[in-house]
Amino acid sequence: MLAVLDDFLQKPLADCDVLNVGGSAGAIDNFLADHASRVIGIDIDDGAIKHAQENFVKDNLEFQVADALNLPFDDASFDIVICSHVYEHVPDPVRMFAEIHRVLRPGGICYFSAGNRLMWNEPHYDLPLLAILPRPLAHIYIRLAGKADRYHEKHLTFWGLKSLVRNFARNDYTIRLINEPSRFHTDYMLPAGSMKTRIAGIVAGWFYWALPGYIWVLQK
Repeated sequence: MLAVLDDFLQKPLADCDVLNVGGSAGAIDNFLADHASRVIGIDIDDGAIKHAQENFVKDNLEFQVADALNLPFDDASFDIVICSHVYEHVPDPVRMFAEIHRVLRPGGICYFSAGNRLMWNEPHYDLPLLAILPRPLAHIYIRLAGKADRYHEKHLTFWGLKSLVRNFARNDYTIRLINEPSRFHTDYMLPAGSMKTRIAGIVAGWFYWALPGYIWVLQK
């Protein structure tokens, strides 16, 4: 995340105010606070925010219980918004991105990492093909697997994600993270020169729509 931001930004991250939407227990926010001017982490989960407040204390770091669909901030308040694997958890991702657009300053960016509905394995429950199934079948599948009562997450395909962020300029870092693993610190997953990395590059080039996830920098 930090490597992508440093690569894209036209000014130092140290001069930026950052909002992390759906940051949960605060680990990412705590890390970013060492590099940014100010970081605010929000989540709707009271317990997660309490954990963050108790465990991560820095002068430029703040945590709030807040709803991503109704952000408690003025227009044009932030240079950067982080939205990392959050969209599938909210009931109205279109409204969330309208709020992200609103609180970004002109030219501000959203770091967006997103899972693709057309993924082989659903990462939240470790169940093959769960995200692809129609909702009624997904509910039955997840109950039979003993994982949950209902399947709440709602993933989008590549085309659905493009539509979701259509009000932003979309800068794609996905293929660069595959092709330049050392630069973007993805070499723990994709070692430079390995067969796995070469195969990932071929898939990304020919079947981009089928990748399990994407990293985009969205600019207002």
